[in-house]
Amino acid sequence: MKFQLDEPQGGNSISRHDGQSVWVNGRQHGESLLVPWRGEVRAWGVGRFEALSEAHFEQILALRPELVVFGSGARLRFARPALYRGLIAARIGVETMDLAAACRTYNVLASEGRAVLAALLIER
Repeated sequence: MKFQLDEPQGGNSISRHDGQSVWVNGRQHGESLLVPWRGEVRAWGVGRFEALSEAHFEQILALRPELVVFGSGARLRFARPALYRGLIAARIGVETMDLAAACRTYNVLASEGRAVLAALLIER
């Protein structure tokens, strides 16, 4: 039996994560980041869950994904719905998970060709 690595064609892929970093396309990121299904991985200027604001979620809205996987850090925490009201109004789905689950779920959805964005909180 032949095994082949299933990687998204032309898209971003998360290859590794730990509590302090995420590796996207082989490059280590030690700060919170936005990982779209295609295009540039971007810094997401939030260092603590308590510091999340509507402006952080507006950055996501500007990228126009069909689905957002929000990695809330090392443990599962839910942001106030008022913070991502713009995403809901635009009919963009939002799923909240801990960082590890968000990375796995993002990879599955991206490999299916979905317009998914991972918003990954890495707290400092």
